[in-house]
Amino acid sequence: MYIIEIILLSYFGYVSLYSFFLSTAGLFYRSLNPPEARRMRRVAVLIPAYKEDQVIIGVAEQALQQNYPSDLFDVVVIADSLKPITLQKLSILPIKVIEVTFEKSTKVRALNRAMQVLGDDYDCALVLDADNVMERDFIRKMNNLFDLGYRAIQARRDPKNENTSLALLDGLSETINNFIYRQGNVALGWSASLNGSGMMFDYRTFKMVMGQMDSIGGFDRELELRLLEQGIKVYFARTVIVFDEKVANQQVFEHQRKRWISSHFYYLGKYFKEGWRKLFQGNTAYFNSSVLRNIQLPRLLNLGLLSSVIILSLLLHEYVNISPVVWIILLGLNVVAMIFAIPRRFYNRKLLKSVVLIPKLFVKMFLLLFKLKGANKSFIHTPHGRVEMNIEKKTAN
Repeated sequence: MYIIEIILLSYFGYVSLYSFFLSTAGLFYRSLNPPEARRMRRVAVLIPAYKEDQVIIGVAEQALQQNYPSDLFDVVVIADSLKPITLQKLSILPIKVIEVTFEKSTKVRALNRAMQVLGDDYDCALVLDADNVMERDFIRKMNNLFDLGYRAIQARRDPKNENTSLALLDGLSETINNFIYRQGNVALGWSASLNGSGMMFDYRTFKMVMGQMDSIGGFDRELELRLLEQGIKVYFARTVIVFDEKVANQQVFEHQRKRWISSHFYYLGKYFKEGWRKLFQGNTAYFNSSVLRNIQLPRLLNLGLLSSVIILSLLLHEYVNISPVVWIILLGLNVVAMIFAIPRRFYNRKLLKSVVLIPKLFVKMFLLLFKLKGANKSFIHTPHGRVEMNIEKKTAN
């Protein structure tokens, strides 16, 4: 029993202190407000669209409405398995449509094929998901930051929808991740965690690094590490916003989390030794991105498991060596970390109603741990539905 308790204490002690430390660091993050750029860069807005007939037309139309010279950015829809009627409607728009077909479709393959077709006549590559909607000044703000010398920037993804309790919790989770794994990392001089979309890169660097990859799931994790190998840290632009559709269906939630958890462990194993090697070379940013962040289970699982340990220690207090108070303190550190990270706008009745869903989600995610075999060997698509929104109103909020 004592050995098991020590193992649990080592793990949950690390997880709790890591979250608390990074969340505290996030309080010291300061957004940059650069002047208008001296140079207007040419940007390729790359939108991989795999079976996204429901949303891609509206997203492409909105992507064109940027407060940026129209001759300096191209909206590029990478059409994979779209219906003929969708392709016809896209062809009417002043965008570039690149049709692709693969035996096994992945975002990496779609992006690589698109850049092969496009050539090198761009300064920056901006990657969006097929459900993303940029604020009007998105490209202009990113271009201003590039003028400061950044070569990789992750924008802030905000929820496009909060129409269900699940969507609200999904958006809340991403908001906490923004604060801890992006603001906190940047405040410490490390690399912000990439999100998979809302990302802008130096075009040639991105094309070169992506050309070395053939990731199936979680390509953003590998991309971040390969950029760090090039000495490029990702900056987090908190004031540059892209709206992202949150999962509103529990089955879709399970598929998405299964993909995420699987890629989490896959890249931990792939880069574990290299992460330690980089640490001994003094590269703490690489070690953080490859080992420290990936060695943890998802937050919801950690909170659920730690709560279970507390209950068991209270029930079996006569037979355990570590006081329940210790576990309660560790849970408290996690709670404080989340309080730092959650904006005031989330504290409302809708959140209270959504909290009752958490135990059910914990059980579902825990069971997913036993269903991960082969999950990172096949592409798991997250379908999106059409969500109407007012960009100006969302940005103002």
